[in-house]
Amino acid sequence: MESRAFTVSLTKNPMISTNVIPGHFTTSHFHTNYYVDLDKLKTNVLVAKDVAEELALPYLKNTIVDTIVCIEGTEVIGAYLAEKLIREGTAMINSGRDIHVVTPKSNVNRQLTFQHNIQKIIFNKNVILLVSSISSGITLNSALECLSYYGGVLVGVSALFNAYPDKQEYNVNSLFTSKDISGYQLFSPGECTMCKGGRKLDAIIVHDGYIRM
Repeated sequence: MESRAFTVSLTKNPMISTNVIPGHFTTSHFHTNYYVDLDKLKTNVLVAKDVAEELALPYLKNTIVDTIVCIEGTEVIGAYLAEKLIREGTAMINSGRDIHVVTPKSNVNRQLTFQHNIQKIIFNKNVILLVSSISSGITLNSALECLSYYGGVLVGVSALFNAYPDKQEYNVNSLFTSKDISGYQLFSPGECTMCKGGRKLDAIIVHDGYIRM
């Protein structure tokens, strides 16, 4: 399966790239014909620094930021993003500010929550939500509901990969989208054309990778 992989690179910075594997994959919410591997972007320090540089661009001049909320393993990028936003410069609106980088917890009902000591840096604070990928939208909506419940003021959503760049209620600043992968598709399990054609699953996509079938 891995032998079918190909690389998609960011045009303006080829150092930022993702491996894409074609196949038949499932999550708990959908089926897809591609697995987009974002691990290197989140775990390689030099690459994460470049990723943060790109993700910072929409916020540098006009967006006051107090807190960056990271989900799906994006904490390394979040820390670098904060560093980019607070650096010195006449056009840098967040120069010298304190920016906090936090991650919500998941309770027994799989709802995202913030511990009591963290809630004060969410309530009435300008928040960027940083996510790994947006596909079905379920994780994104859960995070947005969490921020709303704790009184955060959403000033931006950033994602490494966005499967539906034209269909979100909120503007999402994305590194890669489904438009970068020719023929990328998502299916609800009952409508998957690969299942209907008798094609077996290659793997189950999980939080930090995939499990081969």
